[in-house]
Amino acid sequence: MSLTSSVSVFSLLLLSGDPDVQSQVKHLFKDASVTIAKDASALSKETAKCTFDAIIVESKPSSSAGAASIPATIDLTHTLVITGSRTVLKRTSKLIQVAARQKAAEATGKDALSLEDYLEWKMGDFVKGMRSGSGRNLHPMLINAIERPLITMALQETKGNQIQAAELLGLNRNTLRKKIKDLHIPVKRKRTAQTRDA
Repeated sequence: MSLTSSVSVFSLLLLSGDPDVQSQVKHLFKDASVTIAKDASALSKETAKCTFDAIIVESKPSSSAGAASIPATIDLTHTLVITGSRTVLKRTSKLIQVAARQKAAEATGKDALSLEDYLEWKMGDFVKGMRSGSGRNLHPMLINAIERPLITMALQETKGNQIQAAELLGLNRNTLRKKIKDLHIPVKRKRTAQTRDA
């Protein structure tokens, strides 16, 4: 689902003077759903009366203003408010993008957040951290991290039936058995009521 479809149903107010935070939010939300001002005093009277789904407020480490810098005309009982330093805001804007996509999906009656969107959101910081820490071999590391819970869930869904789990996963049964062994996945075959009664 593209973010452009969400702009009409999700509105965001960013109160930050940091060009990096502004740029990141503009990029994530494609400008149309975002109102940006350095602080609440820079908002027009009309904008200050608008309803926003989320408000992001940059607070200085030495300041305790935070939510106090939000215009009093904004109903905070129906608005997500995030206040934090520049570092916090840079990390949090991706989370808000996920929330915007979720709301757009719900408003259009479509499925919620896609698995791809969720993985992109969760892996972004991990990949950045690995790069800055001179990490290598990310592909096999991430595949192993995803493969173990995926196989475990498939086995749970099929009550331990490896033939059915292999079909569900699109794997050869012998390949699945090898992966179960290599990844040390415990296999417990659950008998159904029919099997016990027979």
